[in-house]
Amino acid sequence: MVTEITQGIKVSVETEYQPAYSSPSQYHHVFTYRITIENQGEFTIQLKRRHWFISDAGYAFREVEGEGVVGQQPILEPGQNHQYVSGCNLKSGLGKMKGSFLMERIVDGASFEVVIPEFTLMAPHRLN
Repeated sequence: MVTEITQGIKVSVETEYQPAYSSPSQYHHVFTYRITIENQGEFTIQLKRRHWFISDAGYAFREVEGEGVVGQQPILEPGQNHQYVSGCNLKSGLGKMKGSFLMERIVDGASFEVVIPEFTLMAPHRLN
């Protein structure tokens, strides 16, 4: 698990390779990642947007941006957390992801970015 804290917001990431949905001979490797967002700050916040950078070893670099996460824009009061699971497919079976969340403080509407720490996606057969 990797973790990063930005302005009192802790983001943790856990990854898992999904062999049942992957087909290495067809250059299709599926991963899931679990994101936990913890509001360790003193203000209530809302997650507004996400911005991802995805590297696939030897293949194209991708950038993904959009509203919320898995169709939600959660509001987190101090001490609360939000967890979600999403996925990514890679051709090579080896890659990295990193990014940011755009948060908004409810009290005054101020926006700020929260770092999503870089994490590695590696199919088990790539370990050899």
